[in-house]
Amino acid sequence: MSETFRKFLRTLPDFPAELPGFDPDKAPQDPTELFKQWLDEALAAGEQQPHAFSLATIGPGAGGGQQPSSRMLILKNIDDDGWHFATSRTSRKGRELAAEPSAAMNFYWASQGRQVRVAGSVAELSAEASARDWAERPRADGSENPNWQLYALRPAEIEFWQASNDGQHVRHHLGPDGALPG
Repeated sequence: MSETFRKFLRTLPDFPAELPGFDPDKAPQDPTELFKQWLDEALAAGEQQPHAFSLATIGPGAGGGQQPSSRMLILKNIDDDGWHFATSRTSRKGRELAAEPSAAMNFYWASQGRQVRVAGSVAELSAEASARDWAERPRADGSENPNWQLYALRPAEIEFWQASNDGQHVRHHLGPDGALPG
């Protein structure tokens, strides 16, 4: 790109002038409770689709190497099985998950200057749960889709990130060192 484009990008605002504070020492110990709190706050702040996230998977790339890919999905639930999402087994992400059952989710709420990153292994949930998810879609038409698969990402790490206009961003990381509850 041109120097003009680079300069244009530098003029765009990073974060809103008013951002919420975040003290990890006062956060709930259960990361799902903190996530639900942040989700509620994003919804109250007017975020559109606060349950939308970018899912990153790994697939084969040119020359036989691994190539990451990402796309936007909707969070379906969080329970003891993990963080639920769904897609067709025959889609690119479905094929990538079959070959490499691990992924990363990234939620971003611009008005709050917040991100939540969740990474770990992915498991297929039951055919019954998948069929129920297909039938409960907002535009469900009574049809069946045997390729529809409900998945659960089982977190190995979760990071809550709060932006700060002074550049002192706060990271609350629960990771592979065993800091995840449960």
